[in-house]
Amino acid sequence: MQTLFSYAQAFDRNIGWVTEAEQASLRGRTVAIAGMGGVGGIHMLTLARQGIGGFRIADFDTFGIANMNRQAGAFMSTMDRPKLDVMAEMALDINPELRIERFPHGVTPDNVDDFLCGADLFVDGFDFFELGIRRQVFARAEQLGIPAVTAGPIGMGTGYLAFVPGGMTFEQYFRLDGQPEDEQFLRFLMGLVPRGLHRAYLVDPSRINLQERRGPSTAAACQLCAGVVGVMALQLLLRRPGLRPAPWNQHFDPYRGRLATTWLPQGNNTPSQRIRLALARRALLRPRPSAPVPTVPAPATVPPGPLGAILAAARWAPSGDNSQPWRFEPLDGETVRIHVQTEAGQNPYEYRDGEPSVLAAGMLLENLRLAATAYGRQLEWSVEHAADPYRILARIPVVPGTAEDPLASVLQLRSVDRRPYLSRPLRPHERAALEAAAGPELQVDWHEARGDRLRLARLGMMATDIRLRAQETFRVHQAVIDWTPGHSATGLPAGALGLDRLTLRTMRWAMAHWPRMHVMNRVAGTWAAAAQLDIRPALGSAAFFTLASRPATEGEDRTARLLRQGGAVQRFWLTAARLGLAMQPGIATLIFAHYGAHGLTFTTDPALQAKAARLSDRFQALLGRHPDDFVYLGRIGEPRPGLPSVRSVRRDIENLMYASQAG
Repeated sequence: MQTLFSYAQAFDRNIGWVTEAEQASLRGRTVAIAGMGGVGGIHMLTLARQGIGGFRIADFDTFGIANMNRQAGAFMSTMDRPKLDVMAEMALDINPELRIERFPHGVTPDNVDDFLCGADLFVDGFDFFELGIRRQVFARAEQLGIPAVTAGPIGMGTGYLAFVPGGMTFEQYFRLDGQPEDEQFLRFLMGLVPRGLHRAYLVDPSRINLQERRGPSTAAACQLCAGVVGVMALQLLLRRPGLRPAPWNQHFDPYRGRLATTWLPQGNNTPSQRIRLALARRALLRPRPSAPVPTVPAPATVPPGPLGAILAAARWAPSGDNSQPWRFEPLDGETVRIHVQTEAGQNPYEYRDGEPSVLAAGMLLENLRLAATAYGRQLEWSVEHAADPYRILARIPVVPGTAEDPLASVLQLRSVDRRPYLSRPLRPHERAALEAAAGPELQVDWHEARGDRLRLARLGMMATDIRLRAQETFRVHQAVIDWTPGHSATGLPAGALGLDRLTLRTMRWAMAHWPRMHVMNRVAGTWAAAAQLDIRPALGSAAFFTLASRPATEGEDRTARLLRQGGAVQRFWLTAARLGLAMQPGIATLIFAHYGAHGLTFTTDPALQAKAARLSDRFQALLGRHPDDFVYLGRIGEPRPGLPSVRSVRRDIENLMYASQAG
């Protein structure tokens, strides 16, 4: 049986908060909404449920997958459909009697008057960065005597303003006239949320870039925007008391549990606001330096289509000192040869004949496999040349029925976090997932007790002492530590090493020349750095873990085995990232224990050989096995709120193509 629509029944539950006469008045009102996306669409649905009888709506865009996190009309069934039509249909499904006038080309300078014609209220649903047409619509609404409201989804809350005829105008409040575009964006943001309640929990500031017109947004904030706009609409349309229009600003943030009400009698020109703008200008508009990325002449063309996208995703595999020792040689649309340079045999201090680079290549292969599943493909690989430089042939064909692996979504998220973590123990399901990720290739052992963590940290301190005193490793540190502010695409950013500012400044001075470093080590010792690099992180973690090789089968190829083990390490690490855990490798302990076990001599300081031998002895006494039995060692735990300010990133995919190295 079909239910017949009845306006009185549909909106009867509003009565009590509004009178029957007021509800009837809302039925006859018309609201103009510009934009049917993140906030505009939910504005329309909210106002339709409040009984507003007419809408004038404008939007020229279609729904895409990137809208799914926050836009009311974004569903798989509405992908590529016009937002205007989808939202009109949804509103008519609430109230089939609605009067809706559509503007499918959006609001333009030529149709502003038509768009506002007959409107009792203008609601701002423009994209944040559409300031030009936004200013025109607000100005024309003021001239026509139409009240206007705007609410911005900021963080987990909303900043909102009302502009009424005869009061402060949009332009008088935001002061955008004559300002460059970047400054206009800044003033609009700071005018919406002058108190900045959201900044306390912004975990990744790099996601806000006014120059590139991008910033994060949440569904919760969009819903809150619609709530406050719905209330302001009632107050304005029904002439209810209590509304405080501009220059009053309100910012409600439930994440912080706070409501900030700010009075800016001169808008953005108010003295206190000018100070806030100056601070925000330094934070958001100052150029963000990044380390220069060495380029190579005549880079090869990245293969088009899925193969190029898969290689670009796979390049986020970790490698020692962010060396990225691989280059890709595409052979056809589904085949690529991978060249891996380890420098084995060229460097006497190359650990276990270049094993870390081969393990890293295994991590790369695992990344290729995971990235391929996002395109319905699978990975097949074989070793073409099992000596330096290694060559691996990877084929990535389409295989019907291949589903995307859940770990594919965290390829770029996974990183090294050297900060102290929360010390809460690992939960049983976390340990089980990590052990399953390691698979049959590796044996996982946990060292969770405080005493066990401290004992492993002391081994790390011994390794740190050796590597800071050895001139051979000093040259490596000089080459890989990147002192340029920001992320590093070719090394380790100094800001991510886990040292405080004073120690970093001292280290930078000393690392300019070996004699300085040598004198500093003799006078001050290495304990300050070791305490920060080893002891503090050990106390701030859930556990240390070791990944040991399981017994090899007779005749098993060493290179293929190392590649599989590298893949298992990467699955372990990616699983940790998917569980929300942070991880830091402790491979230096394995390396220097190996040197001690094999009697490697350090030419600059023969005493270091004895230190390495003691490290190896203590390592074997604590773990009961030879250092060479282990593939990996590290610590793990739940990270503290916020992301590291800098991290190692990767070379552009164009600079990782093999042909660009061939000359």
